[in-house]
Amino acid sequence: MWVAAAFLSALLLGLYDVSKKRSLRGNAVVVVLWFNTLFSTLIFLPVILNAELSLGWFVDTPLESCTGTVGDHALVAIKAIITLSSWLCGYYAIKHLPLTIVGPVNATRPVVVLIGAMLLFGERLNAWQWGGVLLTIVSLYLLSRAGRKEDISFRHSRHIWALFAAMLLGAVSGLYDKYIISSEGLAPSFVQSWFSLYQLIAMSIIVAIIWLPKSRRESFHWRWAIPLISIFVSCADLCYYNALADAESMIAVVSMIRRSSVVVTFACGALLFGERNRKTKAIDLALILVGMVLLAIGSL
Repeated sequence: MWVAAAFLSALLLGLYDVSKKRSLRGNAVVVVLWFNTLFSTLIFLPVILNAELSLGWFVDTPLESCTGTVGDHALVAIKAIITLSSWLCGYYAIKHLPLTIVGPVNATRPVVVLIGAMLLFGERLNAWQWGGVLLTIVSLYLLSRAGRKEDISFRHSRHIWALFAAMLLGAVSGLYDKYIISSEGLAPSFVQSWFSLYQLIAMSIIVAIIWLPKSRRESFHWRWAIPLISIFVSCADLCYYNALADAESMIAVVSMIRRSSVVVTFACGALLFGERNRKTKAIDLALILVGMVLLAIGSL
């Protein structure tokens, strides 16, 4: 069951990336992200109210939650900071980079998660997994060569560095999720609902400091793709957290399955946004996916 939940999460994540790309065109990053956190909080506000007021809603459903201690809320607040940092970097990157670059780079996140799982949870890499890691590294090198054809330097572009920072922080967030849900026993619905609220508070402060005081603000135009960001990511995360809550789930495998979202992202970047060098990038993407398959085989 947790495998099916992970694959559904992957599909929704691909649509989430496409919605972000559409929403960010000509728009201020921090404002779009603020709306994302606002809509996500509104989606999960009934979960918070149900738990805090003991309303009896969502019984025996994935949205059933509970109240938490101060320590529980502290753990979720840390999760919110890590995730929000990843999102800020990722939003800036996806605004300025082609989806056919962003998707494959994000697809390498399981490599970082696997190494983290090895260091933190005692997992060990076998021959299959090492093969997947090495193939992924080679694929990234080839992808950087494809990027140079579009004047994108993997060594000097601040947007590429932001993309890698988002990927690394996302991997840290994934490992932290496994810790607070599996080791600390926090309910997935509790984590998702409260971390959305804490993110909204943090983003409101950021918008107030960075965007509102500017006399000549970066433009913002409403697009209906903006609420779709929150809908897709909220549903994707709900599937993801419930996959992690399964006692038999493995964070390395769940993370790898979720990265198959790159297929949706890449296809939409090529077909909807008309991005260039699709054949070259498709080969690089295929190598990354083969690397993910090797990691999956070695992790089962």
